[in-house]
Amino acid sequence: MTETAPTLLYIDDDEALGQLVIRGLQRRGYQVEHATDGETGLARLRQGGIDVVALDQYMPGLDGLETLEQIQLIPDPPPVVFVTASQDSAIAVTALKAGAADYLVKDTMGDFVPLLHVAVEQAIKQARLRKARDEAVAEVHASRDRYAALAAERELLLREVNHRVGNSLQIIASLLHLQASSTQQADVKAALTNAMGRVAAVAQVHRRLYTSHDLNSVLLNQYLEALLEDLRRSAEGNRMSRLTLQSDPIEIDPDRAVAIGIIVNELIMNAVKYAYPDGSGPIHVALRGNGNEVELSITDDGVGLAAKCPDPRSTGMGQRIVSAMASKLEASVERDPNHAGTRMVLRFPREKAAPANSQQASQGSC
Repeated sequence: MTETAPTLLYIDDDEALGQLVIRGLQRRGYQVEHATDGETGLARLRQGGIDVVALDQYMPGLDGLETLEQIQLIPDPPPVVFVTASQDSAIAVTALKAGAADYLVKDTMGDFVPLLHVAVEQAIKQARLRKARDEAVAEVHASRDRYAALAAERELLLREVNHRVGNSLQIIASLLHLQASSTQQADVKAALTNAMGRVAAVAQVHRRLYTSHDLNSVLLNQYLEALLEDLRRSAEGNRMSRLTLQSDPIEIDPDRAVAIGIIVNELIMNAVKYAYPDGSGPIHVALRGNGNEVELSITDDGVGLAAKCPDPRSTGMGQRIVSAMASKLEASVERDPNHAGTRMVLRFPREKAAPANSQQASQGSC
């Protein structure tokens, strides 16, 4: 495909010099049009199709500088090479400030035409580079705007998904609670209550994400407080009335928050069932951050681990769940041997580390 020859508009009241420019630049592959005054040149420019302008300074009517100012008002104006017979550098400075791409001193014999050709070539190249740059910048801005719009839409969809999932899980937890309340069999009631707590732990994460400013993290102190409130409401009588929490405001990713919530649920339910055979007592949850490590503890002042584990009601399911979730967190689970009741301590990194063999303690809920 042959490239169309560029069109130059030469605005100069000197007819003879105009003919020299036409012949000189046509030999160099340009299409050249000649306008003998500023008004005629502006009228031609408004019609479009001009790639570059060579503009004389001294003309009747509008002079070169006045014409240059009018050219800049045309939408997407072509580059202008300002041409004058004056040696006054102040004119050059004024022309360049007014928007000229280049400045050239002419002579009456047409010897400047080769220099005009070079200046016109450079002006066209600069104009094309500037246009390409502007288009690239505009595309970057448009892409950024599109990305921002997609990100906002994605965030809205994720919030809606978390809202729907949280509501659905809450309905399941409520159904389990109703079923547990209606059964007379203690082992069935315990199993349903445990299942309800596990579902509620996951549901709370999705509810936190729906209302959070950041869909990639969960604030653990708020999450655990809401989770403990769910457990208090679901408990029969006042067996969890003395359930307390002290937590640092630690942010963590949603998957790890789910694992923490399930572990807290299991250890609390374990304490409720076995720590106080004759009634209820205090159960305290504490979450502390220390650099990149987080320590989670669940403490009771009950009969102690040795008296709990032989209980014939124990299935070992809680211990397996705690071990599985601790593995997900790359955490260690230990029983504090210096505590009179039972104090289970979980330590894990704030952020998921590279795959490693984490040592899990066999002690846990029964």
